[in-house]
Amino acid sequence: MKQEAIIDDFFDPQGALGKTVDNYHTRTEQIEMAKLVQNAIENNESLIIEAGTGVGKTFAYLVPAIINGGKVVISTATKNLQDQLFFDDIPKIRDALGVPVDINILKGRANYICQLRMEDALLQGQFFNKEDAKYIREIKKFADYSVSGEISELSIPEKATIWPLVTSTKDNCLGQNCEFYKSCFVVKARKKALDSEIVIVNHHLFFADFVLKDEELSEILPTANTVIFDEAHQLPDTASIFFGQSISSTQILNLLQDSNQAYVKFPKTFNLIADLTKSLQKIIDELIDIPGIKNNKFDIQSIGNFDSFLKKFNELIELINSLHLLLSKHNDQGPEFEKFTERANDINLKLDGWINFKQQEHIYWVESFKKSIQFNSTPISVAEYFTKFKKENDSSWIFTSATLAVRESFEHFQSLMGLEKTKTKLLLSPFDYNKNACLYVPEDMPGPADSLYSLTLVKKALPLIKSAKGRAFILSTSIRAMEEIRSLLLDEFEKENITYPILVQGSGSKKLLLDQFKNHGNAILIGSVSFWEGVDVRGASLSLVIIDKLPFQSPGDPVFASKIKMINESGENAFMTMQLPQAIIRLKQGAGRLIRDEFDKGVLMICDPRIVEKKYGSKIWRSLPAFKRTRDEREVIQFLENLD
Repeated sequence: MKQEAIIDDFFDPQGALGKTVDNYHTRTEQIEMAKLVQNAIENNESLIIEAGTGVGKTFAYLVPAIINGGKVVISTATKNLQDQLFFDDIPKIRDALGVPVDINILKGRANYICQLRMEDALLQGQFFNKEDAKYIREIKKFADYSVSGEISELSIPEKATIWPLVTSTKDNCLGQNCEFYKSCFVVKARKKALDSEIVIVNHHLFFADFVLKDEELSEILPTANTVIFDEAHQLPDTASIFFGQSISSTQILNLLQDSNQAYVKFPKTFNLIADLTKSLQKIIDELIDIPGIKNNKFDIQSIGNFDSFLKKFNELIELINSLHLLLSKHNDQGPEFEKFTERANDINLKLDGWINFKQQEHIYWVESFKKSIQFNSTPISVAEYFTKFKKENDSSWIFTSATLAVRESFEHFQSLMGLEKTKTKLLLSPFDYNKNACLYVPEDMPGPADSLYSLTLVKKALPLIKSAKGRAFILSTSIRAMEEIRSLLLDEFEKENITYPILVQGSGSKKLLLDQFKNHGNAILIGSVSFWEGVDVRGASLSLVIIDKLPFQSPGDPVFASKIKMINESGENAFMTMQLPQAIIRLKQGAGRLIRDEFDKGVLMICDPRIVEKKYGSKIWRSLPAFKRTRDEREVIQFLENLD
C-alpha cells in the first residue's frame, strides 16, 4: 500500500486513529499536512509549514515520519514538549499503526548525575549549606542503583545548590579519559539515542550538541533520514546563541571552584589558587561596578568609561594567564588536571578574541547582572551558518509551528534561517473564529508611551473581566508593565469589592500557576513573555485574553540594534522587514492562548491603538485568525455574558 493511502486510512474516522482517540473526527488540514510531510520525506526535501491551532500538526508530522522508517530526530522548544511526545503522542501513534518503533528522549548533561563529580564532592565534603550535605547522600544512594541517572527521578528541589556539584558541563567533562566513562549516565543515554529510531531533543540541545559537534553525538545527525523542528519559530533566536560565543564570570568562578576541590592535596598550589580566586572575584566586581555597566547590556563599541573597562578587562586576562600557568604545573597528575589547564586556556582565548572583535559579521556585546558579567559574540545573521550546517547533513528537514507566516508570507522566517528556496505551506486553523471569538480594540486609548496607559488599560479591561467572571489572561510585554497592571488591578478590585483571585508570574512555577488558574475557575493570571506561548488552557476557565501592547522588541538590545542599523544601511526598511514581522509572529503566539479547541469561545482584547491607527496595523490584524472584529464595548460585554 502506498504511503499516502496509509495516511488516508489512518486518519479516517473508522481507521486506526479513530479507534484510539475518543471523539475523534477528521480534519482535512491535518491530512493535507501529513501528505505534504510524507512527500518531503519521500523526496528528501525540506518543507516549512504553518499549521494553525487545531490542525493537529504533531500527529500530522509523526505519522509519515514513522511509516517511512529510518532514523528521525525531532527537536522541540521545551522539555515539556519532549515529554509529551515521548510519553503520549508517539506511543499512541505507534500503537495505532501497529509499528514497532524504538524511541528515546535525550536531554542535556545537566539532567544526569556525573559520578566523578559526585565522588569528588563526597571526598572533599565542601558544600554550600547543610542541605547539600544531606542531599549528597541521597544522590549517592540513587546513583548506585539508578539505570538512567536522571536527576528528575529524585525529589530534591530543582534549584538546590547541590546540582552543579554533581552534574557535568561540556567544559569539565573528561570524556573517555574519565574513570567512570563505562558507567557514565550521559554516555549510556547517548548510546541509547544512537540505537533508537526516533530521538527527541530540544532546540537548545540540538544546537549545543549537534551543531557544535559534541563527540558523543556526532554520529546521530548524519544517520538521520528526517529532521523535524516543532515550534520552529524559536529557531532563529536559539541558533544565534549557539552559532556565536560567550564567556561569563560564572564559568571562570566555576573553574576556580572545581580546581579548589581537586588541588586540595597540593597545599602550596591550593593556597595560590585561593589567592587568585580572591583577585579574580575582585576584578569581576570592579568590572561590574564601572558606572553604567551593572544590570545592563550594550555593544562593546558603545561602552561608556571604555578606558576603565579595558584596563580591568586586561587585568582579568592577566589573572587567567596566571591561573593557566599555575594549573599546568600539575598536568602530569592525570586527565582531570589536564582538563583544568585546557579550560583555563579556552577561557583565555575566548576573552582575548572577544576584546579584539575580529569577525566583522558578529556583534560583540556585554550583558551584566548584579553579581556576574557575560561577554558575547553573536552573528548578525545565522542564515549562512545554518545553510552550511544543513548541507552537511543530507536529510529531509521539516520546520513547523502555528506561527511562522506574516499574513501569507514566510519570507521573514526563510531569510532568517537561509531557507529562501524551501517549499512552504500555510494551513489555517479549522476553528470557527468568526463565530466563537471576538477581537476587540478599545476606543480612546492613549499611546503606549503615555504615563496613564496602564491605568487606562485596567479601567477599559475591568468591565470585560466582570462580564467574563474573571477567567482572564493579561499578557504584558514587560515585567515592569506586568507589575504595574497587577497593582492597578488590585486597587480597582478593592474599590469595587471584586474577589476574583489574581495570579502573577513569579509567585510560583509556571505549572503551579496554571494549575491554580484552572482549579479556581474564575481567576485572572497576569504574565509576561513566558506566558505568551506554550500555555494550553481549554474550556470555560479562560474566556478573555488581554494583550497590553504590540510586542515590538526593544531597540535597546545591542544585537537587535545592530541588525536594525545593518538593514537600514543596506537601503532596506528595518521596521518593515524585521521589526514588524517579528512583532506579528509574537502577537500570534499570544493571541493563540485564547482558542485551544473547537468548543472554546472568548474575546481577544488588544489594547494598543496602533493596530488600528497606524498604516501597518492592517498587516498585523490580517495575520491573526479570522476573528469577528469590533470596537464596541457593549457588543463585547454582551458576547461575554452570553458565553454561559
